Amino acid sequence: MSELHKFLFDGLPVRGMIVRLTDAWQEILARRASNTATGAYPPPVAELLGEMTAAATLMQANIKFNGALILQIFGDGPVKVAVAEAKPDLSLRATAKVIGDLPADARLPDMVNVNNKGRCAITLDPKDKLPGTTPYQGVVPLFGDDGQKLGKLSDVLQHYMLQSEQLDTTLVLAADDKVAAGLLIQRLPIKGEGNLEGSSQQVHDEAHQDQIGRNEEYNRISILASSLTRDELLTLDVETILRRLFWEEKLLRFEPQAGLLGPHFACTCGRERVAQMIRGLGVEEAEEILAERGDIEVGCDFCGKQYRFDAVDTAQLFKPLGDQLPGSPVVQ
Repeated sequence: MSELHKFLFDGLPVRGMIVRLTDAWQEILARRASNTATGAYPPPVAELLGEMTAAATLMQANIKFNGALILQIFGDGPVKVAVAEAKPDLSLRATAKVIGDLPADARLPDMVNVNNKGRCAITLDPKDKLPGTTPYQGVVPLFGDDGQKLGKLSDVLQHYMLQSEQLDTTLVLAADDKVAAGLLIQRLPIKGEGNLEGSSQQVHDEAHQDQIGRNEEYNRISILASSLTRDELLTLDVETILRRLFWEEKLLRFEPQAGLLGPHFACTCGRERVAQMIRGLGVEEAEEILAERGDIEVGCDFCGKQYRFDAVDTAQLFKPLGDQLPGSPVVQ
């Protein structure tokens, strides 16, 4: 099963997490591949989206936010937008819109930042927001302080974390068609178990006073974490990774989160939501689609599920509620 592991470095101002998405990630890819309208993601896009999904999971678990964390990459390349969403219960979904062909070895700049106009946006959408409240969103470019294109998603997110949180962060991300995984190491301005309160105002105040990039303990741990290779992250179990990287450190481990308590796939689409969308089109437009195609088919961009409404189903949508009959349950 997919799993999330949290740990602290005893006595050091450093905490870490490892996420391994297996069944959850494979479900995302399988649903996309089964969609007859889109087909499977090209391998470079799947790799990017897997890294984004792992990163969104780590960031959601890191800030303990009661709402959806939405990570988006968009720009001027053939990948117009890629989105990964993680909710407080660690339910995940992801999607990407691709227009045009991609070389098999395409990297981040080739996909979304051809002319250095790509952006990364992180949105925090509260679960119980008050009327008129807008989600918080932070946006950073896909280039560094010197204007140089950033070649990896981890570089983009480390830059974001340094700007938004004023905290040093090390990220190692990797994905293939079986596993999407990530390691996060973050410096915190207080030691010991106080690390768990990383989102408190006191912590942020102290973080501003800290000297970014100059904490020797964090730098040492960061160098060890950065030595983790893509193949190791994808193929080794968590216990082996932690032992290889930090065998000289004393780690305080927490109970791993797995199953429904850990990262898992979930999508909010449904037949009734699609029905509401068709009602929004109006009778005339719905009838035009039926006349042209014979049915109305709508696919979910996130999970790939396709919903089909024939002429009888569509007619039922526009009848008064008291006259409606149960619709066809056909789902592809």
